[in-house]
Amino acid sequence: MSIRPYQMGDEVAISRIYNHYILHSSATFEVEPLSAGQMQERIEKYTKSYPWLVYLLDEQIVGYCYASQYHSRDAFRHTVEPSVYVHQDFHGRGIGHALYAELLSQLAHTDCHTIISAIALPNAGSVRLHEAFGFTQVGHLAQVGHKFGQWIDLGYWQKTLN
Repeated sequence: MSIRPYQMGDEVAISRIYNHYILHSSATFEVEPLSAGQMQERIEKYTKSYPWLVYLLDEQIVGYCYASQYHSRDAFRHTVEPSVYVHQDFHGRGIGHALYAELLSQLAHTDCHTIISAIALPNAGSVRLHEAFGFTQVGHLAQVGHKFGQWIDLGYWQKTLN
């Protein structure tokens, strides 16, 4: 296993992982799958300021994580929103935890001060992951997303870096 920064060409595997969540999960509120090209554009935009990491197992990308700007207004410039996705066949192996640990380590060496994570609820696994890293729940919005014919709540977890 290894974790490394995104490299050109990774967007194919990344988009496959993410598209599974788009099509089969409420973990993301996106509803249309992304092409590898669309994913590459997104990655290039985010990596101008923040890390985008992939997890390799036997040279196959089985997970990824990244940070993006929390909000476009300038006063939010020290606040990021993280995301982590693990291939559906590799859940429960500590991949998300390893990715998050590396992402938080890298963010600690930037001008990032606050990390705010939005979690579609219910999602016990994601809540456990965030709380294991010291995030605390700071908000809950009821029925703000609509996907698969049902209303979805959104919880907010926050961590301040030292």
